[in-house]
Amino acid sequence: MNTFIITGALFGAFGIIFGAFGAHALKKIFSEDQLKNFETGVKYQMYHAILLVLIGFNLDQISKYHQAIYYSLTIGILFFSFSIYGLCISSALNRKLKFLGPITPIGGLMLLLGWILLFLNAFA
Repeated sequence: MNTFIITGALFGAFGIIFGAFGAHALKKIFSEDQLKNFETGVKYQMYHAILLVLIGFNLDQISKYHQAIYYSLTIGILFFSFSIYGLCISSALNRKLKFLGPITPIGGLMLLLGWILLFLNAFA
């Protein structure tokens, strides 16, 4: 079982669902800024879902950091994209979940860490 491919495929499928949901259903209740932010969450989710799948197909090239890369990217997607979704939806409902605000940059740092570990793996 290839966890990278499974996780990437799930995040990709949900990215399609969230993208369609944002473009159609949420477009009616979101402000222009909320819609733009939501789309940013979807884009980053999709970029990193594709990265997970690509790594999954090339695991023989990941010698040293594969678990750290997997967890960095997975946690990064969850923290970054899903906190943006939560912030946008809760704000549109006038119940902004402010505690999600600091989670977004942590997710961004986790995504960055995944890329750095992938880079370091090239020299391992």
